[in-house]
Amino acid sequence: MIINKQTLDNGLRIVHVQDSSTQMVAVDVLYDVGSRDEHPDHTGFAHLFEHLMFGGTKNVHDFDTPLQKAGGDCNAWTNADVTNYYSTMPAHHIDTALWMESDRMMSLDLSEKSLEVQRKVVMEEFKQRCSNLPYGDVNHLMSPLCYKVHPYRWPVIGMEISHIANATLDEVANFYHRFYVPNRAVLAIVGNISWSQALDLVKKWFDEIPSGEQFARSLPQEPRQTEQRRMSVERSVPQDALYMSFHTPPYLDKDYYACDIISDILCNGDSSRFKQRLIHERKLFTSIDSPVSGTRDAGLIEIKGKLKPGISLEQAEQAVWVELDAIKTCLIDDYELDKVKNKVESVQTFSNINYQRVAYRLAWFELTDKAELINEESQYYRAVDNTCIQRVANYLFHPANASVLYYQITQG
Repeated sequence: MIINKQTLDNGLRIVHVQDSSTQMVAVDVLYDVGSRDEHPDHTGFAHLFEHLMFGGTKNVHDFDTPLQKAGGDCNAWTNADVTNYYSTMPAHHIDTALWMESDRMMSLDLSEKSLEVQRKVVMEEFKQRCSNLPYGDVNHLMSPLCYKVHPYRWPVIGMEISHIANATLDEVANFYHRFYVPNRAVLAIVGNISWSQALDLVKKWFDEIPSGEQFARSLPQEPRQTEQRRMSVERSVPQDALYMSFHTPPYLDKDYYACDIISDILCNGDSSRFKQRLIHERKLFTSIDSPVSGTRDAGLIEIKGKLKPGISLEQAEQAVWVELDAIKTCLIDDYELDKVKNKVESVQTFSNINYQRVAYRLAWFELTDKAELINEESQYYRAVDNTCIQRVANYLFHPANASVLYYQITQG
């Protein structure tokens, strides 16, 4: 795809792809702020802002209604590294989306009233997702078990509900003025609009927003784990569950792509190793998954499974280690590797057909390195061979790199 880019004088990076196959357009604003940018005593702020940014500005009291009247919709999400705001609408109404995004970048309504409204929403979400949901506290247990110094050691929603309950308006305003500024954002536009039209409209709405403070991150990097970490808890849950995590290289590291493929070999699809051997053949788990976090700093490959009744956690863990040892000691055959790589490439191809997905991917690649990686990433996956898989598996899957949680049904 043909990518157009420009950086405004205030630091806002613009990326664009014209897609004439649709009458729609996607606007994606990716802010370079996530939970890793929070103070350890003030966690959950990035997620709080995901809500505050929909609370209205000094000029528009309701973000959703003008977009909906223009035939569009919008949403947002937050992770450890970034906060993403996106909207879609008919291409001839893009002016509405750009006006509103620029308005909340410059004039968010940060009042005691708006803070209190969104604080209550976030605290209720914390209670529902983390306190009252079975297995809801897993991230609060595993994150500090895996990370000891890096801010990935707390979940995106926050480590404690009190951090949001006690947040002051000054603290929230400081966070906004530090991170929600043009020079910490990438604006991606994809759809039925030319580059010249898009650029003119972006300049119209964003040129006058002043640049924010220039600063470089100085996050404490997690040292290499040198001994296994273990934890056991009892909770009122329907099944015992096993959680294991192993440190991986960061996203865009050359070995990250091997980690992602290993994750798929283990547990992507019904023919994957975990699904075939641990669910269907040995009948140890009712479900099992092995996602890779893909974070900008060193991340994790996780293994999480719910056990069948009568299976002990020790038995389940031993079976997982057998499969991990197999991928370490035996070269994967070409058929299995090609099958996984073909699936990865097909997912990427379909992602690059969806104009909304393309907008986010463009913004993400531009933020982490360069937008052109959207056209190049598949070659990094294709370059992974079976010897690379074995080498990376041996780096990942050794006991000293493991953090293990036994999540057990309350006894008695």
